[in-house]
Amino acid sequence: MVKKANKRTEISAFVRDRGEVTGSEICRHFDMSRQALHRHMKQLVAEGEVIQRGVTRGATYHSLQDHGHLGERGYKRTYSVEGLQEDRVWDQIETVLGLTTSLAENVRAILEYAFTEMLNNVIDHSKSERCDVEFTLHHDKAVFTVRDYGLGVFETIKNQLKLQDESDALAEVIKGKTTTMPERHTGKGIFFTSRVADFFRISSHRLALVRDRDRDDVFAEQQRAAKGTRVEFRIGRRTTRRLEHVFNEFAPERHDFTFGRTSVSVKLFQDQFISRSEARRLLAGLDRFKEIELDFKDVKSMGQGFADEVFRVFKEHHPEIEIRSVNANEGVAAMLSHVAPD
Repeated sequence: MVKKANKRTEISAFVRDRGEVTGSEICRHFDMSRQALHRHMKQLVAEGEVIQRGVTRGATYHSLQDHGHLGERGYKRTYSVEGLQEDRVWDQIETVLGLTTSLAENVRAILEYAFTEMLNNVIDHSKSERCDVEFTLHHDKAVFTVRDYGLGVFETIKNQLKLQDESDALAEVIKGKTTTMPERHTGKGIFFTSRVADFFRISSHRLALVRDRDRDDVFAEQQRAAKGTRVEFRIGRRTTRRLEHVFNEFAPERHDFTFGRTSVSVKLFQDQFISRSEARRLLAGLDRFKEIELDFKDVKSMGQGFADEVFRVFKEHHPEIEIRSVNANEGVAAMLSHVAPD
């Protein structure tokens, strides 16, 4: 064990002296095999002694002391989806970028959860032959994108749930528990991933769903037509946010730590509501939750029929479910008080 530790010390000094070195150069200098190189370098990267850039035989190694001169660190690769395992890809990224020693544990845990959830969606749902993965570690933030070339998330949900168009599917995604494979998925991946991010964007075809923590907003936007699905995720490296705190908000102890609470941005459906049919569309699937928060931010107006359907009829049919409103303007709040006085 001491001999191996001494060898790693020698390798670390060699990398530091050379500034940048390839695996082949290390093997020649120390007369070692590729297998021995991999074993030593994996440990040195994990300990934060060296930084690895690239993978396999194209990898180069740098001293951690020279990290300030390297700028951002990145990982970019295209994978075949067939047989792909999201945890294996994460392990590669974590090793290449030295995430274990570069990131606080709470940030690393958030990134691992978000990345593996989004890549698993590609594997299970996209029907794409390939996907692109890009992960960049900046000095102040970590950013990743996952892109596939398959059916598209909103088109898939629209077809499975027999919705009118992809805009309806986008609105469904924000509810949580929306999945096209209920036998394998709970539908919480996008829901929770969007809420642990500083910035989250999932786009497909001509639509994108964005949750921006800096703007304290969630919204839909139009884009140029693009095949498949693209997810963008960003989080600050100094955030104190913890994954378990976000889980506890929507899967609290009072619900036995199950996903029993949701918050729905109502404006994603539309900004003015009149009819009972519009109310039923909004409420579809929400009976799977025990607590429902309806966020009326930027909703301009509401008719009596809509309000009555949501806050009286739904409540009568589901007395066990708590449903409440937030961020209603004066007119909407007055209508809510009229149909559901406290």
